Amino acid sequence: MVAPVARGMIYVHSSPRALCPHVEWAAGRALGRAVNFIWRDQPVLRGAQRADFYWEGPPGSGAAISSGLRGWDQLRFEVTEDASAEADGARFIHTPELGMFHAPIDHSGNTLVTEDRLRSAMESSGTDVIELHSRLRSLLGQDWDDELEPFRQAADFSPVVWLHSVG
Repeated sequence: MVAPVARGMIYVHSSPRALCPHVEWAAGRALGRAVNFIWRDQPVLRGAQRADFYWEGPPGSGAAISSGLRGWDQLRFEVTEDASAEADGARFIHTPELGMFHAPIDHSGNTLVTEDRLRSAMESSGTDVIELHSRLRSLLGQDWDDELEPFRQAADFSPVVWLHSVG
């Protein structure tokens, strides 16, 4: 029987230069093999580096990678694990100011919010529409997305990596 393989991406939006080898070590430890990132200057934050890395590993590797990286407060990163036939995917986001955000994602990359979490947001908001809006934004990780958007846009001019193998 073939062991299931999970796939995903690591986006390091900003890392102090001195941490870059430690980030690679933590990701490699989670994946069970050495990894090498291609580091580039992060123009949004002077002295910072950025990198992205496509990974394959056992299911749950996204959580293991994120856990390994979250120990360094200076990092801004996202780790995704694609959904498979066996399981939903996952998205982990970390910023120094906000800490860690996690959400399950579907095959299209949409954030999944459970019925219980929606009901809780509605119940605690009462009739206050502004409060409900704020809680829904929180459930979707909007504050993390807002904080990382300038860092993501800086990567728009990165070289394109074409993936030739699908499935």
